[in-house]
Amino acid sequence: MSLHRIAVLPGDGIGPEVMEEAHKVLAAVSEKFEFEVSQETFLIGGAALDATDNITALPEATLKGCEEADAILFGSVGGPKWEHLPPDIQPERGALLPMRKHFGLFANLRPGVCHPNLIDASPVKNELIANGFNVLCVRELTGGIYFGEPKERKVIEGEEVAIDTMVYRRSEIKRIAHVAFKAAQGRDKRLCSVDKANVLQNSVLWREVVIEVAKEYPEVTLSHLYVDNAAMQLIRHAPDFDVIVTGNLFGDILSDEMAMISGSLGLLPSASLGEPDPEGHTFGLYEPSGGSAPDIAGQGIANPIAQILSLAMLLRYSLEEDEAASAIESAVEQAIGDGIRTGDIFSAKEGERKVNTSEMGAAIVERL
Repeated sequence: MSLHRIAVLPGDGIGPEVMEEAHKVLAAVSEKFEFEVSQETFLIGGAALDATDNITALPEATLKGCEEADAILFGSVGGPKWEHLPPDIQPERGALLPMRKHFGLFANLRPGVCHPNLIDASPVKNELIANGFNVLCVRELTGGIYFGEPKERKVIEGEEVAIDTMVYRRSEIKRIAHVAFKAAQGRDKRLCSVDKANVLQNSVLWREVVIEVAKEYPEVTLSHLYVDNAAMQLIRHAPDFDVIVTGNLFGDILSDEMAMISGSLGLLPSASLGEPDPEGHTFGLYEPSGGSAPDIAGQGIANPIAQILSLAMLLRYSLEEDEAASAIESAVEQAIGDGIRTGDIFSAKEGERKVNTSEMGAAIVERL
């Protein structure tokens, strides 16, 4: 029996609630496919700040526990409670960005999926997405304007100035391009690279490198869009896209847009991956695309599907339990197809049944 070790970071808000449902699914799927998972839970985000008198959102014990694991299953962090703290120690900046940098999690894979049975939940007109859509955004995660130097505020000629620097190295672009082309190979073999090469030197280099890498993947059709046009085209007709690859800032924005037009953040997982080690193991952090949703925390109404599908991605990419991952995804599809809905995707149509967080988790376990 295979033995895996994962670090579990429930975090804040609805994080612990949806993580509980992921635990139920993991227990069921590991028994069904005969592998064993050792889990250890650690504090992160606001929960860690509360436990350390607002000293850190990422305690050393948490970092060490993650280093010893095969992968990280992450919930969500943040909320109004901690917004008064200095920006550098607030949950998002004090935990997520350092984690990405520490573990070299350079590739963010974020699906934007609208199930055909859930097109009513999307704000996009039904006729534009009659069969739903399935788009994968591959976002570079450790470079670009979020990490570039200099990054500072100072006074120039008597006026306060804020400076952020967008930096991309050829090697960083090449690395994320390979991830995107390989992802496209396993899908519909269409890749759209998104940049702003008409005004940014940074994007000129990005486009040049992506075109170079494309020569190694002749079966994949490559196209290019400026980021403003890409944002419009996603709304106009999302099914035109298969895989999108883009930089950190643009990917942050476009992946949120994809989530919105999919119908609910509560449905969408994400994976942040590092480079494979010499044995071929890929370490990753897996989390829902949505936030901590403090306004509904503790009410038992959060949609756990994004957390459960994040678990499926963890099983596929880091633990190489593909069969188990596919079984979870199939169970989620069946639950949706059977009309089971949490409040965020409930429309009161005939055949739908509104359920709470725990009931949705149970329905998915049942279909496993």
